[in-house]
Amino acid sequence: MTSRSALYRALAPYDWASVLRLIQAEFAYMDGLVDPPSSMLALTPTAIARQAGTGEVWVAGTPAIACVFLTPQADALHIGKLAVAFDHRGQGLARALLDKAADRARVLHLPALTLQTRVELVENHAAFAALGFVETGRSAHSGFHRPTTVNFRKRL
Repeated sequence: MTSRSALYRALAPYDWASVLRLIQAEFAYMDGLVDPPSSMLALTPTAIARQAGTGEVWVAGTPAIACVFLTPQADALHIGKLAVAFDHRGQGLARALLDKAADRARVLHLPALTLQTRVELVENHAAFAALGFVETGRSAHSGFHRPTTVNFRKRL
């Protein structure tokens, strides 16, 4: 990871629109693949700024070339919207963001990390399992009678 891509906590003022563009670009492949459609479609710069205030948003670069949302819960730190720009993959950014999440969970005295990925994204399931995450169950979005999400947890 180069110094240009050092991780830092994004706080206002930050180019929230660049985080949104990154997420939109890197989640675009899901369009037509996941049902229901990704929550990314309803994401706005204002919502990202709100996430930075109520949880955390960690980024590499300005504009953002990698990001992750962290949300403290009662017994874990939840990971969301992990994204790395296609032309910056293979530099260890995703792993660095997950390591940062583990560091933040420890600081917050939370014993685990959690995340969710869609049932259809089997490559993600394998990638997270290889990083020590264990499937803890499946859940369905409102109005669906079949599982749409796979839940993962990693003890720290």
